[in-house]
Amino acid sequence: MPRLLSVNVGLPRDIMWNGLTVHTAIWKSPVRGRCRVGRLNLDGDGQGDLAGHGGEQRAVFVYQIESHRYWREQLNRPDIVQGQFGENFTIEGLPDDSVCIGDRYQIGSALFEVTQPRVTCYRVGIRLNEPRMPALLTSSGRPGFYFRVIREGEVEAGDEIVTVGKTEVRMTVAEINALLYSPNHPREQLERALRIEALSPGWRWSFEALLRDQTTGVAGGNVGLAPAAAAHPVAPGFHPLQITAIDHESADVLSLTMQSRDDRQLPLALAGQYVVVRIRASTDAPPCFRSYSLSGPPSKERYRISVKIETNGVAGTFLRDHVRVGDTLDVSAPRGNFVIESGERPLVLLSAGIGATPVLAMLHTLADVHSTREVLWVHAARDRQHHPFADEVRRLVRSLAHGRSYICYTKPGSSDRIGEDFDAAGHLSGSVFANFGLVRDADVYLCGPSRFMEYIKQELASFGVAPEQIHSEIFSGSESMTPGVVGGVTQAPHMPKEDSNTGPLVSFARSGIAAHWNASRYASILELAEACDVPVRWSCRTGVCHTCESGLISGTVVYGPEPLEMPANGNLLVCCSQPKSDIVIDL
Repeated sequence: MPRLLSVNVGLPRDIMWNGLTVHTAIWKSPVRGRCRVGRLNLDGDGQGDLAGHGGEQRAVFVYQIESHRYWREQLNRPDIVQGQFGENFTIEGLPDDSVCIGDRYQIGSALFEVTQPRVTCYRVGIRLNEPRMPALLTSSGRPGFYFRVIREGEVEAGDEIVTVGKTEVRMTVAEINALLYSPNHPREQLERALRIEALSPGWRWSFEALLRDQTTGVAGGNVGLAPAAAAHPVAPGFHPLQITAIDHESADVLSLTMQSRDDRQLPLALAGQYVVVRIRASTDAPPCFRSYSLSGPPSKERYRISVKIETNGVAGTFLRDHVRVGDTLDVSAPRGNFVIESGERPLVLLSAGIGATPVLAMLHTLADVHSTREVLWVHAARDRQHHPFADEVRRLVRSLAHGRSYICYTKPGSSDRIGEDFDAAGHLSGSVFANFGLVRDADVYLCGPSRFMEYIKQELASFGVAPEQIHSEIFSGSESMTPGVVGGVTQAPHMPKEDSNTGPLVSFARSGIAAHWNASRYASILELAEACDVPVRWSCRTGVCHTCESGLISGTVVYGPEPLEMPANGNLLVCCSQPKSDIVIDL
């Protein structure tokens, strides 16, 4: 008879790790006597990172004493104790290769249901002082599993674990775990898993994504794990494109139209995507990389980028002063996930300044397909002199069946005409949303300066637009994800404290930082990015979860440790990769 050996609880605490403060509840200790089990927690227990742990589907984590014994031998760690894997219940029996998702058990007076395998993160590696632990747990088929609390009650060490129900569709914890994390995702197994009613929503979403990927025929990588930032992977490399036109859109915005020198077709971009341009300002200077949204209509013949000329801006100044029609630029394939989602909801294309470029491409696409969706173009500029694409936008909006626009000038010039050049003076704010007919069920695509976007997001939320309906594009860098890390001061990306000037050059394209690889100092590209304060996303740090998956713009990498499943061609996992040569990464 399976038995509950130990009930373990612990509240979040702050610990120091690699110079960072981590808020975590991975430390669990056995409790004596009976313990109350609530819908979300055991008495005296908590989670430090509710985004990755806890909640109704992950109320109680269960791990087996048999796995404790296995790891004591494998790791030569006789010091492993009950609760050390962060488990609430240390049990005897119910191995991962026999327990099925949806099975129900009574322990004491409480009733539980198995919902998913455990998703391991770096904190279990901290607790065991073994950084490889997330990968080892997953690859060994011994992840443990989570209970949902069906009936609250009390439990105590020594209670028998009584099977009270078995799910009709039988798939074990180990099978479900392997189906997501191994390179094999058989269609019939995915369909079978999705018939399990008790499967938690997060795992269900991953399996649905994998199933859609097979349907669309897109090969490579694991779309069930890859973050949105790594969507739409493309082959790495730069291609020489010839400048065919240069247009001045406003006082400080320049458009460059480019096409292949041999008239070969270009990859068709999704509206809202960008390309990375490699620029050499001088023959003896290292190249710099800039990401520019495609601002023109969809085309396989030509790309158009639009560049704001900043004071002391190296790339923009070079393009303005030195690039002429007939010259060539090295350009990547289009990439990025800031693209219009299908549907019939009203659309709001909202931008400020040069942030108009990706949403302008969206407007072109909507006009090309004669979209019947309600489309509202909202733009903020300083004045008419600094208002790029004004006539172009006006023409496109008029061509739509249900197109409208609202233009706001913060400092209109004396010759700027209200009602013709712009609709209102002052800053764009939530107080005027109702004035120009913004509706709460609209999908909003937002781009502009960082502070502008942060403010507008807050105003949209206050107005009643759901967060999942707000899509935004960040030109410089990306949003970081460092689960559990607290109290750090956000710094602008910078060169590392020591750069040796030897070794492969690692360029973080969106952050504008290029640093040399030092194998004696960094174990992974992730560690180099952290040394430069480049915004990064990670969780396991061992090649399991794919949270760190990013675009590989050019170059090649090697892996150590090897990830459980390789990323899509054109992407890389920064947490466990090292550069093989000079590389450019979309971070």
